[in-house]
Amino acid sequence: MHAGRPSALSLEQRTMLLLFARMMNKSNRDVEDVLGLLEPLFGFTVSYKTVERLHSDPEVRLVLRNLLLLLLEDEGVSGDFTGDGSGYSLTVSRHYRSDPRRSGGGYRHVFHLVDVATGLVVGFGYSSGSEMEAFRRAMVMVEGFGIPVDSVSLDRYYGSRSVLSVFGAETAVYVLPRRNLSRVGFGWARVVERALVDPAAFLGRYFERCLSEAVFSACRRRFGWFVRQRRGDRQEGALFTISLLHNLFTVRLGPL
Repeated sequence: MHAGRPSALSLEQRTMLLLFARMMNKSNRDVEDVLGLLEPLFGFTVSYKTVERLHSDPEVRLVLRNLLLLLLEDEGVSGDFTGDGSGYSLTVSRHYRSDPRRSGGGYRHVFHLVDVATGLVVGFGYSSGSEMEAFRRAMVMVEGFGIPVDSVSLDRYYGSRSVLSVFGAETAVYVLPRRNLSRVGFGWARVVERALVDPAAFLGRYFERCLSEAVFSACRRRFGWFVRQRRGDRQEGALFTISLLHNLFTVRLGPL
């Protein structure tokens, strides 16, 4: 069967096709060629335009979001998290080594909130503007999932009063201030108190944020460091799919 548009495929086929395309880390035309070779196995082939449209298919994105939630519920989360943001280039020639400041509009920003115990991505945020906006969107996702945040360690970039205000008094925040501590306000009192009581434990928990950097490194090594899609909603769909695939690769099955 030749399926020219996503509507010609079932929801299950569309979902699996998008996951397959992201695991290949190839262009849409390359995915079309591979599916042509594998038509006897899959039972259908599609055009490269169909592969592109799948990244913004609302039904597929809902399935992937529900799959993420079901995976977290099945694996369980500890309540202790670490978070960090990163930028994905829109072209092969631009990357952190050639453009460490990520200047201009050539990057798309992603924030991951990662469970310390399992290494699973619990919250995903995307923004074409800044990592801070991606962070806030990730926290909205976590809140929508109903996942309590007992503790969180964040990079110094997130060491501001506006970030602290996102978390309630019941959340232990491990972060260093971006500026002189005397200028950041009384919201830092609980953070400073925790650091003074046990500095070694505070720093040990703070540096667990490196787990977030390891997650981004794993995603880039498996699925590439730049995003090929051109529309914003499709870029977001591609990057969310990569985060979900990271979780699927991270899960360890126990003995039967």
